[in-house]
Amino acid sequence: MSELPHRQGPALANPGPLGLLGFGMTTTLLNLHNAGLLPLSIVIVSMGFALGGLAQIIAGVQELKNGNTFGGTAFTAYGLFWWSLILIWICPFEGIAASDGASMGFYLLLWCVFTLFMFIGTLRHNRATQVVFGSLTALFLLLALANFTGAHALHLIAGIEGIFCGLSAVYNAVAQIVNGEYGRTVMPV
Repeated sequence: MSELPHRQGPALANPGPLGLLGFGMTTTLLNLHNAGLLPLSIVIVSMGFALGGLAQIIAGVQELKNGNTFGGTAFTAYGLFWWSLILIWICPFEGIAASDGASMGFYLLLWCVFTLFMFIGTLRHNRATQVVFGSLTALFLLLALANFTGAHALHLIAGIEGIFCGLSAVYNAVAQIVNGEYGRTVMPV
């Protein structure tokens, strides 16, 4: 009597590129504003809600289902960051004070600390992921300092650094997709 062949379930897709695209495209767009190149508009808010928030949360949940604690934590947390930032911008709660420089400074500083610890985790990952988290740590620090001090020049510098951060995440996402499709390294990470 022959044994039945072992049936495996369908291969799990890599949700990382979706999360990185959600993060990277939204971060790039917002930092075009921070660098003084675009006004804060519904375009940025909508991208933050849909791609920065929802897409990253979906990617994060999928990473958790795949057993990837790092990716799941990162994408879910940063997706919720975008949703919280939108709530800060629109301040929809009656009787709650709008944000000010100090409260935004502490908000961004806490994200900087979280991101620094996540960066430490990337030291076991590829260089592209290290660049994303290292530059994001610097971005949160610059934005926190800009909010604490009110220094417009720091905000502009943060915007330029944030464009780099966002584009590095887009590169990482595209590299993962292209390398996965070709089954070899076409775009180094």
